[in-house]
Amino acid sequence: MTRQTLPLDQQLCFALYSANHVMGRLYRPLLAKLGLTYPQYLVMLALWEKDNQPVGALGQALALETNTLTPLLKRMEGAGFLTRTRNPEDERSVSICLSEKGRALEVDAVDVGLCVSAAAGDDPGAIDLLREEIKALTERLKSAS
Repeated sequence: MTRQTLPLDQQLCFALYSANHVMGRLYRPLLAKLGLTYPQYLVMLALWEKDNQPVGALGQALALETNTLTPLLKRMEGAGFLTRTRNPEDERSVSICLSEKGRALEVDAVDVGLCVSAAAGDDPGAIDLLREEIKALTERLKSAS
């Protein structure tokens, strides 16, 4: 007797992949109006929460490696959303700060979260519970790898 894999529609990985894909399609036009990609939006969210962060701390908050984050930050600096400043005492350390343009964008970005929440459903409690379950799953998967 051969063992069969679960069908595609019963795979947890596919459910998460599909949800992520649809979420990206939902965000894309909303973020285009702000001049941001989804990864750039995540950087902005982290900086609106806590400005003036070292690249390493920002990468840790976003679960991104420095070699992935650095080109993204350079593009965002070129677009005028933030500044990168080397620490004069340690040239290897770079701090990321919002520019005035980046700070001002937060007001317009509030609508992004509201639109996505509205599309996800009217029950904020259910959305909160789902988010917490996904975070817990993420931690369990990190521990297993």
